[in-house]
Amino acid sequence: MNGKSLIGIICIAIGGLLALKFFNILLGPIIAFLLPFLLIVCGYIGLKNGKKIIGSLFLIIGFVMLLGKLGSILTLILAIVLIVGGISAIKGKFGSRY
Repeated sequence: MNGKSLIGIICIAIGGLLALKFFNILLGPIIAFLLPFLLIVCGYIGLKNGKKIIGSLFLIIGFVMLLGKLGSILTLILAIVLIVGGISAIKGKFGSRY
């Protein structure tokens, strides 16, 4: 890659970020969602290349960050199950299979 290509990529990136800001699209939540997956992938690549300590560290940090995100998803799933169970109990079909 020569210098002109690098400058072109930097200009495209800056222009894209300015356009996203104009349309009120925030990158913080997107990056916060993708960061655990990126750390897990980097940790896997590190383990695959023989870097056991740094690979394990990235994997552990990625999984811990992902558990924090999955907690809210698991809470949402529990809420949906409770709502469906409550509706089934009200309709009288709770526990009857026939």
